[in-house]
Amino acid sequence: MPASSFAVRCQGLVKRYEGGVLAVNGLDLEIQAGECFGLLGPNGAGKTTTIEILEGLLEPTSGEVEVLGQRWAKAGRELRQRIGISLQETHLQDKLSVIETLRLFRSFYRRGRDVESLLRLVSLEDKQSAWYEKLSGGQKQRLAVACALVGDPELLFLDEPTTGLDPQSRRQLWDLVLTFKAEGRTLLLTTHYMDEAERLCDRVAIVDHGQVIAQGTPGQLVASLGGHEVIEFAQPGDGVDADTLARLPGVQGVHRHADGWALTVDQVHVAIPALLEHLESTRRPLTRLSTHRATLEDVFVQLTGRQLRE
Repeated sequence: MPASSFAVRCQGLVKRYEGGVLAVNGLDLEIQAGECFGLLGPNGAGKTTTIEILEGLLEPTSGEVEVLGQRWAKAGRELRQRIGISLQETHLQDKLSVIETLRLFRSFYRRGRDVESLLRLVSLEDKQSAWYEKLSGGQKQRLAVACALVGDPELLFLDEPTTGLDPQSRRQLWDLVLTFKAEGRTLLLTTHYMDEAERLCDRVAIVDHGQVIAQGTPGQLVASLGGHEVIEFAQPGDGVDADTLARLPGVQGVHRHADGWALTVDQVHVAIPALLEHLESTRRPLTRLSTHRATLEDVFVQLTGRQLRE
């Protein structure tokens, strides 16, 4: 694929902090122009460090980074005019009103969006005269995203934009992302929420210990499990083993999960009776049994043995 079709490329990206902490360990990434790309992983996986390097906020220890066809060392000022950034935590001036904040951020760019139309886009027109300190959490987050959009960016970085928000505020931010995406712009999103990634992202990369361990569309990654349903169960003690579970009818994958087991299956109506029959022979009562559609969370657990939100 031609280099011009990529909005972001990095190769062999490494970031080592003082004291020897290795946050990013040889990470490779290519994000196509016009797509919404998600970085998934638990706290400490290296997501925020990676995105801050791509944003030009941190320098890598080694590796190559290209954003919108340019490098930060040579074209930093130009790139800052072409990207928008909403950090994991944004603290704006308490005594500035919403519209004053947006006008201030608009002044940083040679060109950009009309402030009044942007207020309507983020549903803050009724709060334009309110001080920042008087806004709710969801309103503050929408204002932070508006500040990232005010320069009319080609590429938007959103680092966990909906963490801590109520469901309504999350949905409002999803609508903003989908509107931006519909305009043919590129977006890089980090998130802990699997429903968010599956709803918004064209492709995702799962990151753990500073490396990409899986990459593809949400559908491709879920399909890699080998089944569309997951059975989770627990018993006191350790009355079963993985090899026996793997031989049960309909079972495609087996792994430890929390205090029990998780089975990826292609025919849940076949696998559950076979499982119950087997468990009865262990003479230990079930303490938990549930089923659900396979998700990106299950992909991550299978790959790492950990929950995304651990």
